[in-house]
Amino acid sequence: MYRPTMIAVSAMVAIAPAAALADTPRELLTAAAFQATSKPRALALVGQAIAMSDKILAARPGDHEATLQRGIAIGYRAKLTRSRSDARTSLGIFERLAAQNPRDAEAQMVIAGWHLDAIDQLGGFVARTALGARTQAGEEALARAVALGGDRAFYPGLAAMMQIRKDHGDVAQARRWAEAAATAQTPTPLDQLAKRAATAILPALRTNDGKTAAMLARKLLPFGKLAE
Repeated sequence: MYRPTMIAVSAMVAIAPAAALADTPRELLTAAAFQATSKPRALALVGQAIAMSDKILAARPGDHEATLQRGIAIGYRAKLTRSRSDARTSLGIFERLAAQNPRDAEAQMVIAGWHLDAIDQLGGFVARTALGARTQAGEEALARAVALGGDRAFYPGLAAMMQIRKDHGDVAQARRWAEAAATAQTPTPLDQLAKRAATAILPALRTNDGKTAAMLARKLLPFGKLAE
């Protein structure tokens, strides 16, 4: 069965209390990823996000935001229900969005998360044979996302956490990205959240303590606080 810690990257966009998050699929997924404390609660929020995305797409076929959030929500459901078919469906959505706009940094980031999450949870061989997840594909998409993201904290901040989680021995790359995030612009709540997370792992990175930084990064990434 498929059990990745699926990163719905673009759900990291708000820091308001859960009670205030109900207007959009993105906000529902934020609550699922960062505020839900049980799998049933997270799954309920994901279901609401899928239903809302479907409603938007029925009225506006091809809507980019609704399509992206629907893909992310299906990716969450893959994690919560251990569904290989959902995992493959979500990747297909992300890849189509990236094909439509190769300079879409968010599409590149969710592709990176899909590959690297599967490998983190399942191991390289199983993730590759069961799902087609590849480390190189994840790393390349991650680097593209940072390059395309401009002077925003979200992209290097999230990349730093994903990098140190992937390889706690590669402190130098994770530190470069975390340092960049710490001084980058924060035009949105997403960027503010990523900047705080990057700043939180920087002390460990600066002392070359990759294991501690990786452990903290896992808690700061989506679903890091979800009770098993």
